[in-house]
Amino acid sequence: QVQLVESGGGLVQPGGSLRLSCAASNSIFSANTMGWYRQAPGKQRELVAFIRVHGYIHYADSVKGRFTISKDNAKNTGYLQMNSLKVEDTAVYYCNIAPARADYWGQGTQVTVSS
Repeated sequence: QVQLVESGGGLVQPGGSLRLSCAASNSIFSANTMGWYRQAPGKQRELVAFIRVHGYIHYADSVKGRFTISKDNAKNTGYLQMNSLKVEDTAVYYCNIAPARADYWGQGTQVTVSS
């Protein structure tokens, strides 16, 4: 089965940057939509961004202009570049791939924005 491994989370000050990575065990990124979600304590998991096979990209209003989603099919890896981070961005961030007959999630990586 497909495995997704996330990395890049950590502690950063407000205004700082982090780049999250999502490494897949096969070439699943080339033929499926990839999305990033996040979940803060006591809140529902929410969509941050996704990128479709043909290039369409969607961002949540809360991250537009600050976050960039991308993928490298040759490396079987997806990314979320996060700039101008705010305290309210603090959450566990998850990578997701959802083919028609499956729904794959990474283990999550903690992002903490604090001074």
